Amino acid sequence: MSVFTTVTAEDLGPFLKRYSIGSLLELKGIAAGITNTNYFVTTSHGRYVLTLFENLTADELPFYVNLMAHLANHGIAVAAPVANLADEYVDELNGRPTLLVQCVPGTVVDKPSAAQCFEVGEMLAQMHLAACSYRGEMKNPRGADWWNATAPCLFELMSAADAEQLRAELALQAEQCFDDLPRGVIHADLFRDNVLLNGDHVGGFIDFYYACNDVFLYDLAITLNDWCASESGDVNADRAKALLQGYQGVRVLQANEIAAWPVLLRAAALRFWVSRLYDFYKPAAGEMTFAKDPWHFQRIINAHAERQDFWL
Repeated sequence: MSVFTTVTAEDLGPFLKRYSIGSLLELKGIAAGITNTNYFVTTSHGRYVLTLFENLTADELPFYVNLMAHLANHGIAVAAPVANLADEYVDELNGRPTLLVQCVPGTVVDKPSAAQCFEVGEMLAQMHLAACSYRGEMKNPRGADWWNATAPCLFELMSAADAEQLRAELALQAEQCFDDLPRGVIHADLFRDNVLLNGDHVGGFIDFYYACNDVFLYDLAITLNDWCASESGDVNADRAKALLQGYQGVRVLQANEIAAWPVLLRAAALRFWVSRLYDFYKPAAGEMTFAKDPWHFQRIINAHAERQDFWL
């Protein structure tokens, strides 16, 4: 969530007339994340998040936007999209497809407690089950095909040792087959900055623009790698156990999921190691952007490779 496309109050005035959400009181850019332009928009009717999509086209957005509406209708804590007066969720501003969503209660928590991790795991499982009735289909755009295609352009930019490790990790994942694992619509990016917590409770899941159809356990692994890992890459056992207990209180993992868990933890870390390497070495131009540390996920892979206890 960064600012690549500048929006002024003068730009926003005509745009807001297409909605019944009152007049503009405040417009503030959000400087976090790396993909889309985001602003907080405060009006006389409430507070919203305005997203301008830098890469996705209007034709690509219905899967994500309709998913958010579907989940909200099924009681999942998400930032629900707001329709304009033409009953359309996707609009346009400054040449970009645009979406308004309601602000959900809570704040981003940098150092979550075990109780908060439990709540996130519980809501993630509820989201997986609620999304089973969603009919949209989207192949994972950052799955194995993507990382295998992207990594070769990074090898020559990395140290020899890191490139060798990345090749080995890609080879390990190429040996795996997860076709028999339960799957459906996943968030695929449920990091701490994509969850707002209201005390110990989930106020809302946000930023569904990497959502896709994939293995549920992969989504759980992505979530654990961020919510429970330290800067050293090691995982806090209390938080990990709480996250998994919260999840399994709603959807119990099958035996084949438990068997696949250690290697899927590494797959989830590999996906973000590659994407952060790409953003680090080939950054996009932006007004308020930053590249996140790619070696954090290398450290997580190293920690997973050395441990025996996977908290299940």
